[in-house]
Order: sequence, then structure tokens, then C-alpha cells
Amino acid sequence: MKLDETDIKILRLLQENGKITNVQLSTDVNLSPAPTLERVKKLESLGYITSYHAKLNPEKIGLQLIVFVEVGFNLGFGASLDTFIEQLKGYEEVTECYHTTGEYDLLLKVFAPNINSYQTFVMEKLIHSRCISKINSKIVLSVSKDTLIYPLTPIEESIKKRINIESSRL
Repeated sequence: MKLDETDIKILRLLQENGKITNVQLSTDVNLSPAPTLERVKKLESLGYITSYHAKLNPEKIGLQLIVFVEVGFNLGFGASLDTFIEQLKGYEEVTECYHTTGEYDLLLKVFAPNINSYQTFVMEKLIHSRCISKINSKIVLSVSKDTLIYPLTPIEESIKKRINIESSRL
């Protein structure tokens, strides 16, 4: 399926409001409800849309501390990065895990109720792994921007190029 400008509008609107009704979405993209729903289902099946969920306020649910944790990994001792990452997936405190370049191998986003809880997480879960060579914690003082809305510019530019090529062939 080749995406078009209507598909991009659908993606943009769903990113901004995952609770939008199909009727409102169809009005906003200037289609009737049935074709709009068909497009959304197709975008889901092709993997452009991977999930819908509510974004919670961490402070309201008792998570006062956000920490970015850089983890250096030691591949000696028969350690496996994949095994360690699988282990991390079981830690509810870790909400994001990125394999990165540079001095550290992993970047984790960790939520905790307070500094004592974070210390317990580090001491009882993280450093028990023989494969960790170093940890660097960066405690978040404030959040200036926190969004789940991805830029759609690259795919929009790709569509414009395709349209220009197709129209030049006519």
C-alpha cells in the first residue's frame, strides 16, 4: 500500500487524539466513515499504527522520580546483552530501553516513587547482573517536553516526491 496525504492526516490525527471517533476522524479527513475505518485498519495491519493507550500522569500514580540510567555492559563471563535486555523487560520500573553507541551500551528510562525506591531497584535488580561494568544515573529535575507524537515529515516528503514523479510522467 502506498500512503497518500489522507493516510498522513489520519496518522497525525490519531497521534494527537487516540480516542477520536471514526465519525469525527472521517469528517476531519473529508471521507465517509467506512473508507476511513478501512484506511485505519490497513494502517494497523501494515504496522504504521502499533497500539493505542492512555498516557498517565506519573505523579498522580505515585511516581515522583524519573531517572535516565546509562549502563555499561561487560561481555566477559559468558554474559549476553540479549539475555540482560530480556531480564530488563521484566522490571516494571524500566519503561524504555535503548541500545546505544558511545561510552555506555544501554540507556534506560526508570520511574520510581522516590530516591529510596530507585536505590533499591539499582541494588537489588541492576547491579546483581555480572555483565554490568558501570552505571551512570541522571535524575530528572523537570520535564520540558514529553510527547509521543512522532514527526511525519520524512514520509510526507516521500509522498510529495512520488506524486511529483508520477505527475511528470503524465
